Amino acid sequence: MAGGRFSLDLARPSRQHWLGYILLAPAVLLIAAIIVYPLIVSVDLSFQNVGIARLDQPRRPFTTANYERLFTSPDFWNACWVTLKLIVVVTSACFILGLGTALLVNNRFKGRSVARLLVAMPWAVPEVIAVVIFAWIFDSSFGLMNWVFLSLGLIDKTINWFSDPDAAFAVVATTMIWKGYPFVSIMSLAGLQSIPEDYYAAARVDGASALQRLRYITLPCLMPVIGVTTVLVMLWIFRDFSIIYVLTGGGPLKATQTLSIMTYEQAFSFFRMGYASAIGVVTLVICVIAAKLTMRRAPDNL
Repeated sequence: MAGGRFSLDLARPSRQHWLGYILLAPAVLLIAAIIVYPLIVSVDLSFQNVGIARLDQPRRPFTTANYERLFTSPDFWNACWVTLKLIVVVTSACFILGLGTALLVNNRFKGRSVARLLVAMPWAVPEVIAVVIFAWIFDSSFGLMNWVFLSLGLIDKTINWFSDPDAAFAVVATTMIWKGYPFVSIMSLAGLQSIPEDYYAAARVDGASALQRLRYITLPCLMPVIGVTTVLVMLWIFRDFSIIYVLTGGGPLKATQTLSIMTYEQAFSFFRMGYASAIGVVTLVICVIAAKLTMRRAPDNL
């Protein structure tokens, strides 16, 4: 009887918000268990001098030595620079290719469904499989890329893609662009299909060219989608680990060592989990600042 009365009370308009809280409680508890708690543990570890972290070990004394060492480390600033370069190069290329392919497959032509499938296919390929494919393509002895460059006369000897710092960075960036641009294309295509056709019809009547329609209709209408997609692509580049680690391991000469690679090495190669936690916390702060700045520059309706 009491349970039935409680249900009737929740059905009242003045108490319906309690029903929403009850329904959301399991999801909130799950998020707290798998995201919030590990984050709190990581922040706590970053202020301790911990080698191998164990939940049953006593807490070490509070110290800021990890952060002092971090901000005076050349390796950390090099990792920040490599991460920034990857963000600029990969994000720019992904948006150029993604928006271009979205505009292409948004048109009506025979085989459009197949073309859309081919555009989205790289996004469905597991990252490790994509890395293996590009490792064979850029192999210095019998890779396809060296053969193409030699056949076109662009080079006179093979390039050691994974031994030269600049070449290794180019391989990593190319792989990430191939893997990431389909996501931008899918998001852009969804945004293109939400633009009313009346806008383009009116622009054609006024004599607007295709470039003018792109500049004054398509791009402004896509800005909300572009803003969200930019944040997601940036966060993906920040956290991506498997592509870089399997291709180059962060080398050569740390030319491809990003913040995620540095965090992994400090935690599981050198067993400095307190120091690695400090790198992770700083990376999280950088991600939040970058996302806030990107969203602030986006339109108000984002």
